[in-house]
Amino acid sequence: MTMTDPIADMLTRIRNALKAMHDEVSVPSSKMKVAVAKILKEEGYIKDYKVIQDNKQGILKIALKWGSHGEKVITGLKKVSKPGRRVYCGKEDIPVVIGGLGITILSTSRGILTGAQAKKMDIGGEVICNIW
Repeated sequence: MTMTDPIADMLTRIRNALKAMHDEVSVPSSKMKVAVAKILKEEGYIKDYKVIQDNKQGILKIALKWGSHGEKVITGLKKVSKPGRRVYCGKEDIPVVIGGLGITILSTSRGILTGAQAKKMDIGGEVICNIW
């Protein structure tokens, strides 16, 4: 079976792991998934991530983060751009998630960036997902 949207699969695995109250989740690794995991760590949505090499593409292990009373740090994940409908935005149209409480992750000509980073660099790109 061929996967048509690996980032959507990653987000779904994270969402399912959060619902099941798991401490970590494993997904097949790729450069784009590692870049998204790096942003999630920098923004404080996950504890850590690491890539475990195997004889294939590798495994990305993501350690999920929980609040002091066991509440989820990530309350929502939404894939915006899909294989059948790509969503692009210019530098002035970068979406704001929940009034600035969440983040938008973009694929730009300078790599995978948050909406705030893209605004600082004055570039737009493909809207990958929203996290809140």
